[in-house]
Amino acid sequence: MKFVIKKEDLYNGIKIVERATSIKALQPVLLNIYIETVGTNAVKLIATDLDMTIITTVDAQVEEEGKITLPSKTLNEIVSKLNDNLVTFEMAKDETVVHVTCKKSKFDIIGISADEFPKECSNIETNEENCFEIPVKTLTKAVRQAGFAAATFENSTLLSGIVFALSENQLEVASTDGNRLARVREKITNSKEGLLIIPARTINEFAKICSFIDEDTVKIYAETNRIILKTLKTTTISRLLEGQFPQYNRLIPTDCPKVAIVNVNQLISAIDRVSVMIDDKKCFAKFEFTNNNLRISADTPDSGKSEENIDIDYTSEDLTIAFNHKYILEALKNIDSDEVKIGLNTTLSATVLKPNSEEDFVCLVMPVQIR
Repeated sequence: MKFVIKKEDLYNGIKIVERATSIKALQPVLLNIYIETVGTNAVKLIATDLDMTIITTVDAQVEEEGKITLPSKTLNEIVSKLNDNLVTFEMAKDETVVHVTCKKSKFDIIGISADEFPKECSNIETNEENCFEIPVKTLTKAVRQAGFAAATFENSTLLSGIVFALSENQLEVASTDGNRLARVREKITNSKEGLLIIPARTINEFAKICSFIDEDTVKIYAETNRIILKTLKTTTISRLLEGQFPQYNRLIPTDCPKVAIVNVNQLISAIDRVSVMIDDKKCFAKFEFTNNNLRISADTPDSGKSEENIDIDYTSEDLTIAFNHKYILEALKNIDSDEVKIGLNTTLSATVLKPNSEEDFVCLVMPVQIR
């Protein structure tokens, strides 16, 4: 195997696939990136942890065909430190070492035979009948706005997934961890219908990958127990979660008796300042809504107190309610609007946050009981 490749192209390819390398692998080869020449002008990179697989193709000048797997961490560190020049990869005669040269820099990397890499990860077949296509910007925006409320990916329950609900010309994306809920609806050109529960890790990593690829659309192939997200040069494969996801739309109140309109940036800044005195164990702030005023405060016996008052549009009866401040901040940072509409009911009722605009985004946050 021998090929010449631009440092920047190779580095971007590594950054794309390394997200799927296993952190603690029983099989050492899963810590590696699979590298294979494709014809005379491309190299294929693959990484997998067996739950998620990422494949990307990078332009290169191939002189001799071949394949091998190289340690992801070592490869990333080496390439990141190289000058922005052409990089040559050449396999040694024993086919276990690869010589990497870039001008006056040279490295010998010990790899593992490509034959030990899971074969099912290198050949992916797709069926166009199970496919729908959406703009990359629409997908990444929906994931950003409605994916943050999912339970952490270490959790294997359905709540660690993000729902993609397809109906005619609409994509609805939602997630919940039981304490909060986020949902967004986007208009798309589509004739498919169905519901997919995608592991949050998979779709969040794909959204990050999109910053490295310059493509307009992504094809999504939904199969019995797996999903394939495919752009021109990059493919992400993952299992789907199976089961009955909570009927989240029933949890969102259609109307709230008390409504406050607040400037998003002012509210974020106020919570940030108050949070300096919030104990990480308690992690909540008190919100007191009075006539056109919001008082945000925190009281930690070991540290002290903090308080912030901001002007708001609120004329309903006074209400004091407490939240995990991090949940409120995450919701606010994903609202693409200058103002947020906060729907309130009682001290223990779920609070609704919506952009004060036409955007179809909603976040539900459960309050913390004040003692």
